[in-house]
Amino acid sequence: MKSKYKKLALSIVLDLVGIVSYFIPGVAEYIDIVWAPLSAYLITKVFQNKISKYTAVVGFVEEALPFTDIFPTFTVTWVLSVFFDKEEKTKI
Repeated sequence: MKSKYKKLALSIVLDLVGIVSYFIPGVAEYIDIVWAPLSAYLITKVFQNKISKYTAVVGFVEEALPFTDIFPTFTVTWVLSVFFDKEEKTKI
């Protein structure tokens, strides 16, 4: 399996981790306090490109704000990286 598809699978899993807080009533926003900075950090470490720096900020804000956890930040970062990052295109 190519590296880009491994990153896609990891992105989907990490997006699901971010959504799982909805299934724990009363604790969701407390989990997001920890998950918001962690997800921003993970985006920059998984993708390591210029796009990830911008989406990490978006991901942090999205996770920190209530009721916005449904947005798949990791998967969107993967799509932007594959289709718009010049270095990633050369790896295909």
